[in-house]
Amino acid sequence: MSLPESEYMSPTWRDGLFNNRVVFVTGGAGTICSAQTRALVRLGADACIIGRNVEKTEKAAKDIATARAGARVIGIGGCDVRNFQSVADAVERCVKELGAIDFVIAGAAGNFVVPLSGMSPNAFKSVIDIDVLGTFNTVKATLPHLVTSAEKNPHAKAEGRTGGRILAVSATFHYTGMPLQAHVAAAKAGVDSLMTSVALEYGPRGVTSNVIAPGPIANTEGMARLSNAEAEIGSRVPGGRLGAVRDISDATVYLFSDAGSYVNGHVLVVDGASWRMGGANGPGVDSTMQYPNYLFTGEISKGLAGGKKSKSKL
Repeated sequence: MSLPESEYMSPTWRDGLFNNRVVFVTGGAGTICSAQTRALVRLGADACIIGRNVEKTEKAAKDIATARAGARVIGIGGCDVRNFQSVADAVERCVKELGAIDFVIAGAAGNFVVPLSGMSPNAFKSVIDIDVLGTFNTVKATLPHLVTSAEKNPHAKAEGRTGGRILAVSATFHYTGMPLQAHVAAAKAGVDSLMTSVALEYGPRGVTSNVIAPGPIANTEGMARLSNAEAEIGSRVPGGRLGAVRDISDATVYLFSDAGSYVNGHVLVVDGASWRMGGANGPGVDSTMQYPNYLFTGEISKGLAGGKKSKSKL
């Protein structure tokens, strides 16, 4: 079902901001990335979203296209970011059908709650491969097109049009450390570092590379996997509430717009300052669970979507 505009984009941005621009998005059928894409499409962009699930990806593309009359949105399912050729083929199709790639969002990710003692090497590798290798493959396949876009859209153009922008969706777990999230913390640290290297090596060619690190975002697939106590988490955020997908979409529009043209190599944390509170009471922890007791008992929050239930054993 299509989202009301007020739920995925603030009224700050002007119509046509991204006219004649194309965005390529991995994980584009996910709750956060689909909202980011929807905002860009509403503001004039065409889009190509990719994902592993064919039906989900194609359905999301059709829904996103309703954000603006005449929008072209391609959904490419069966695409695995861990496989470079799979991503490269999707990039080729995007350019062939939509004409270019001006913006990229590397949003494909994997997550579940599990202690180190219960995590298999394959589980750890799976998250590293999706997040870090997947981001690298996305960068590698799209950068030639981003360089071309940057050359066509040098700062500052009179009409404020931009191009040659890439961002990755990360997290804040690795800033302080967080129990039950070692795999994700390691992966997102790698993503942040990779995007910094892109900024340093491709900034001289006009490309900007940044990261958005969301905090706890309400009503998302990620939140369902990490907690079943949204209200309690929201009460602990210094900003006074859980985030909304609109918060991430607005940050994306800013970084891709002319207003963000001098922001490069930056990690933009969008979390209401929640990471400043520390990580011991993060994903997989209910209000009745106290650190470090839950690590000794092996207790993990009940009812998590797609969670790994392996108990902790220190």
